[in-house]
Amino acid sequence: MSFPEYDSYDGLGLGELVRKGEVSASELLEEAIERAERHNGKINAVVYKFYDKAREAARRKPGNGAFEGVPFLLKDILGDCEGVTTRFGSRYMPEFPSSEDSELVARYKRAGLIPFAKTNAPEFGIPPVTEPKLYGPARNPWNTDHTPGGSSGGSAAAVAAGIVPLAHGNDGGGSIRIPSASCGLVGLKPTRGRNSLAPNLGDIMGGFVCEHVLSRSVRDSAAALDATEGYVIGDPYFAPPKVRPYIDEVSTEPEHLRIAFWERGLDGELVHEEALAAVRGAAKLCSELGHDVEEAAPAFGSDENELGSSFIAVYAAGLASTIEAVKLFTGIEPNLEVLEGLTLNLYEMGRQITAAQYLMAVTVLQKLSRQFAAIFETYDIWLIPALGCPSLKVGTIDFQDPSSTLVNEQIVKFTHLNPIYNISGHPAISLPLHWTAEGLPLGALFGGKYGDEATLFRLAGQIERIQPWRDRHPPIWG
Repeated sequence: MSFPEYDSYDGLGLGELVRKGEVSASELLEEAIERAERHNGKINAVVYKFYDKAREAARRKPGNGAFEGVPFLLKDILGDCEGVTTRFGSRYMPEFPSSEDSELVARYKRAGLIPFAKTNAPEFGIPPVTEPKLYGPARNPWNTDHTPGGSSGGSAAAVAAGIVPLAHGNDGGGSIRIPSASCGLVGLKPTRGRNSLAPNLGDIMGGFVCEHVLSRSVRDSAAALDATEGYVIGDPYFAPPKVRPYIDEVSTEPEHLRIAFWERGLDGELVHEEALAAVRGAAKLCSELGHDVEEAAPAFGSDENELGSSFIAVYAAGLASTIEAVKLFTGIEPNLEVLEGLTLNLYEMGRQITAAQYLMAVTVLQKLSRQFAAIFETYDIWLIPALGCPSLKVGTIDFQDPSSTLVNEQIVKFTHLNPIYNISGHPAISLPLHWTAEGLPLGALFGGKYGDEATLFRLAGQIERIQPWRDRHPPIWG
């Protein structure tokens, strides 16, 4: 039996229906599968299906999880699920099913979520768009000529199209926030250490990478973090404990906040006019809500080039270690037959970085983190556009080109300042508050104090109540 009202609920709403017995988990799953099959030819969001495994899970007696019986998608990077292959968007990664659930996926399942497929991602999650050679490009439901962003682009496209109300993502340089901003979604990068990478990993790229979800509602993001956050013995990082459930913060009016906004890139140049409109509109809204809003920026101190080269050094070294591990397992030599040009170039760079150079880069980034964090001694929130320009057209950058590089001017402009939050470990949330003249979403990014997702959720909940987006849908929807 179909459930046409499916997309009028968020994840928590669907979970409540299942707990009350008004709809079954199996009905919700079949609705999600039908939508995936109907839309995927246009957006290429889903790349690996395990429908029968999910159907078996849906037939089990319902529990009492917040997201009981809610269909869910896992990104094709991390999100290890027992018996399911993860390819990291790369031809180089063997089709080898995971032997166990990661701690994150286990917690998703305990919350009632039912994973049924993996979503498209760029090769090893490197660029901020989703166009892997292995799967082909994912496309934005708002305009399929454009990218849904990356690296969680497949998850973003699926949520934006109404296939699922929320989906898994991870973020090493903006990979949750960029696709959320590109697709009109809520995208939180949590505090470093908030979600564990257990049991197989302690950190990735010196703590750059964290995991969470992309969702249509603020409360789904909060409830998902409630379900997954928490230290696991042996984790290298420990996020400050929350005072109370995040879901309670969403309905709590924030105190009078001090908000700084900034309209420029790290080079001091103004961002694209649509990005300007996004941040100015958000600043005006916050002022109207009674918060103190003024223009200010962190005193980064470090030279822009030094910052960029240090970030790339750590990123390249992290990629090299991953590819070397795959090489050890498969015996296959990395080359352009099995890797994209961008990936191979970054891998070769990473192989040549010495241990001393790596540690010097880490030191530079740690110094930057202290400089950046100082702004939160004066302000509660730092507000910037979530993208430096509107979503790029698919094919704008040739990642197969042997000379392809991550410091491509268009990549840097599009990514904007998102990586700073990966470097520092602070939380930041993208909210869908602006649409361009062409009808493309472009989010506003609110950053908070280290460990203070609570304030972000209170402000995001207030903004969602005043300027809701739930009824804005792309042409590919439902």
